[in-house]
Amino acid sequence: MSGDRIDNGACCAHSRDAVASSVGTAGSSDARPGAVRSAVASSASTGAPRPTLDARVRLPGGVFRMGTDAPTFVLDGEGPVRRVRVPPFAIDACAVRVARFAAFVDATGYVTDSERFGWSFVFHAFVPPRTRVGGAPAAAPWWRQVFGATWRTPEGPESDVAERLDHPVVHVSWNDAAAFAAWAGGRLPSEAEWEYAARGGLDQAVFPWGDELEPGGEHRCNVWQGTFPDHDEAADGYSGTAPVDAYAPNAFGLYGVTGNVWEWCADRFSATHGRGALDDPRGPAVGQGRVMKGGSYLCHASYCNRYRVAARTLASEDDALGHVGFRVAYPQGPDVRQRT
Repeated sequence: MSGDRIDNGACCAHSRDAVASSVGTAGSSDARPGAVRSAVASSASTGAPRPTLDARVRLPGGVFRMGTDAPTFVLDGEGPVRRVRVPPFAIDACAVRVARFAAFVDATGYVTDSERFGWSFVFHAFVPPRTRVGGAPAAAPWWRQVFGATWRTPEGPESDVAERLDHPVVHVSWNDAAAFAAWAGGRLPSEAEWEYAARGGLDQAVFPWGDELEPGGEHRCNVWQGTFPDHDEAADGYSGTAPVDAYAPNAFGLYGVTGNVWEWCADRFSATHGRGALDDPRGPAVGQGRVMKGGSYLCHASYCNRYRVAARTLASEDDALGHVGFRVAYPQGPDVRQRT
């Protein structure tokens, strides 16, 4: 369970310890997570060639400017800008999808933290009727403690992933993600590696494609439109998760690095950073939790615009929610091995 951590009041992540103890059943809901609400320009919807969803991208590494000097959430440690060097490495082009995680579980018999605890956090609008629910975090009452919510049953026992095999796997903790990464022949990316890859070679751009969220009115990622947390217009085409390749990639060939699901990083969290040049930083030896990057389908400018490349948050190693996933990094070179 979680130890000490900051409470940033965001939609982002909350500890398993932060729920009330009441138990009941959910009322009616007509929301369908992952449902396509409108046509969007993407590889998944336009007939353009789709990537190999489990492929990796080899990156040369080098020096880049990490963080921002114009932070939105100062206490998150978004800044200052610092020059960082990362060595060559490879990283998944897409977040790990449900089908790939299922292969890992089938091969190993792995049991996730949510399965061991018997519950996970589900966004309130997605909880099916008559589902057994517990409390909600006081700082984020739109989350519900749903008994039986796991990566296989994302909204509880009445749900399944049969039509979401190419969506990112969710309800996976840092522990689960690290176990998968080791099985796949890799590891979780450091925060520096993740941000270097997500920026796609752009220096200090707000997003992986530039500084406008919707350039020319085009949706580039899966985030919230409407009034949070009660009405999602789903103008970007999705309510809940989207396929891992639903939008165009960045210049490095990475899909979905902002929006859709938060992604675990290897680093422990700290809100302070050195100002000098940093060589392949791996985070502090101790911290409040583990870093997550990228934002999710719940992020909205009115409340939690952490879908920016420099944004960050944290969760404890055994925490899991319905908007958190991951991708895997690998050593660069001919000795790279990857299970799919």
